[in-house]
Amino acid sequence: MTASQNVPMKLLLIVPHPDDEVYGAAGTLMEYVEAGHTVGIVTLTRGEAGRTLGLADSPEALGKLREVELKACLEEIGVQVHEHLNFPDKYMIDQPFGPLVEVARSAMLRHRPETVLTFPPNGSNGHPDHVTTHRAVKAAWDSLPEGERPVLWYYAGPTPPEQEALVAEYLPPNVERDVSRFITRKLTAIACHRTQALSTVDFIRRFAERITTETFYQV
Repeated sequence: MTASQNVPMKLLLIVPHPDDEVYGAAGTLMEYVEAGHTVGIVTLTRGEAGRTLGLADSPEALGKLREVELKACLEEIGVQVHEHLNFPDKYMIDQPFGPLVEVARSAMLRHRPETVLTFPPNGSNGHPDHVTTHRAVKAAWDSLPEGERPVLWYYAGPTPPEQEALVAEYLPPNVERDVSRFITRKLTAIACHRTQALSTVDFIRRFAERITTETFYQV
């Protein structure tokens, strides 16, 4: 899985952390790959500020471990193109905004994806890195000539968030994809992210239906 120039793509994800690709989009990615399409992912951080669950003893070690987990996950999905960058986890909001926009814009121009997927304005759960990634991808998308813009999708759950502060920017899904025939492989891909076991349990407990049905908001 290497970045390459001028690879036509069906779907390009731009997300901040290892594991942001798998819960809401792994089945869609698998279906596109099975159909012979190219899919790609840009991961902006190493995820070094996340939970360790006792599996790593420092942020640096956690970042390296999550990189290994991500590689295993993407191999299970079948992702052909992956770019892994090194923006600081949980501190993206404090970084100069321009380089983030340029990363997203460059990826769109080089790969010419049919569709780009990222987080919605509220970051789905309000995480600052999710929100910042949304802003950067949207700014990059807006900067492209109208005829050269890919379709833009956001992750979109079928129910509004519980946190009142996130409701105002909630966007309900208008794209729904049944990925139930990929459930075994999707769960296997999710399980590659061992350091995120608590996030996995929380996701399945709260959003079990999204394992087999992936929903998005098309701008």
